[in-house]
Amino acid sequence: MKRARVESSHIATVGYDEEQQILEIVFRDGRVYHYLEVPPERVLSLLRAESKGRFLNSDIKPNFAYRAVGRRWG
Repeated sequence: MKRARVESSHIATVGYDEEQQILEIVFRDGRVYHYLEVPPERVLSLLRAESKGRFLNSDIKPNFAYRAVGRRWG
Protein backbone atom coordinates (compact mmCIF):
# COMPACT_ATOMS: atom_id res chain seq x y z
CA MET A 1 0.00 0.00 0.00
CA LYS A 2 1.35 3.42 -0.95
CA ARG A 3 1.04 6.01 1.81
CA ALA A 4 1.45 9.79 1.85
CA ARG A 5 1.58 12.32 4.65
CA VAL A 6 -1.00 15.06 4.15
CA GLU A 7 -1.57 18.58 5.41
CA SER A 8 -4.59 18.18 7.67
CA SER A 9 -5.52 18.98 11.24
CA HIS A 10 -7.06 15.51 11.72
CA ILE A 11 -5.55 13.16 9.12
CA ALA A 12 -1.90 12.07 9.36
CA THR A 13 -1.56 9.84 6.31
CA VAL A 14 -3.57 8.57 3.37
CA GLY A 15 -2.80 5.17 1.90
CA TYR A 16 -4.25 3.41 -1.11
CA ASP A 17 -4.15 -0.12 -2.45
CA GLU A 18 -5.25 0.33 -6.05
CA GLU A 19 -5.58 -3.40 -6.75
CA GLN A 20 -8.02 -3.94 -3.86
CA GLN A 21 -9.38 -0.37 -3.95
CA ILE A 22 -8.83 0.11 -0.22
CA LEU A 23 -8.35 3.64 1.06
CA GLU A 24 -6.50 3.78 4.38
CA ILE A 25 -6.84 6.82 6.61
CA VAL A 26 -4.58 7.20 9.64
CA PHE A 27 -5.77 9.95 11.95
CA ARG A 28 -3.41 12.05 14.05
CA ASP A 29 -4.65 10.30 17.21
CA GLY A 30 -3.52 6.94 15.76
CA ARG A 31 -6.90 5.52 14.69
CA VAL A 32 -6.74 3.63 11.38
CA TYR A 33 -9.71 3.05 9.06
CA HIS A 34 -10.01 1.23 5.76
CA TYR A 35 -12.64 2.44 3.28
CA LEU A 36 -13.64 -0.27 0.81
CA GLU A 37 -14.14 -0.21 -2.97
CA VAL A 38 -12.97 3.40 -3.34
CA PRO A 39 -12.07 4.16 -6.97
CA PRO A 40 -8.71 5.82 -7.66
CA GLU A 41 -10.28 9.06 -8.90
CA ARG A 42 -11.97 9.59 -5.52
CA VAL A 43 -8.62 9.11 -3.78
CA LEU A 44 -7.05 11.71 -6.09
CA SER A 45 -9.91 14.09 -5.28
CA LEU A 46 -9.28 13.55 -1.57
CA LEU A 47 -5.56 14.23 -1.96
CA ARG A 48 -6.27 17.40 -3.96
CA ALA A 49 -8.99 18.70 -1.64
CA GLU A 50 -8.27 21.90 0.24
CA SER A 51 -9.78 20.33 3.36
CA LYS A 52 -9.04 16.60 3.54
CA GLY A 53 -11.25 16.12 6.61
CA ARG A 54 -14.21 17.89 5.03
CA PHE A 55 -13.87 15.79 1.85
CA LEU A 56 -13.59 12.59 3.89
CA ASN A 57 -16.74 13.46 5.85
CA SER A 58 -18.82 14.59 2.88
CA ASP A 59 -17.67 12.37 0.01
CA ILE A 60 -16.04 9.23 1.40
CA LYS A 61 -17.73 8.26 4.69
CA PRO A 62 -21.33 8.45 3.41
CA ASN A 63 -20.60 6.53 0.21
CA PHE A 64 -18.21 3.71 1.08
CA ALA A 65 -18.22 0.89 3.61
CA TYR A 66 -15.42 1.08 6.16
CA ARG A 67 -13.85 -0.78 9.04
CA ALA A 68 -11.71 0.27 11.96
CA VAL A 69 -8.43 -1.62 11.83
CA GLY A 70 -6.79 -0.45 15.03
CA ARG A 71 -4.29 2.18 16.08
CA ARG A 72 -0.89 3.15 14.79
CA TRP A 73 1.64 5.19 16.70
CA GLY A 74 4.74 6.92 15.38
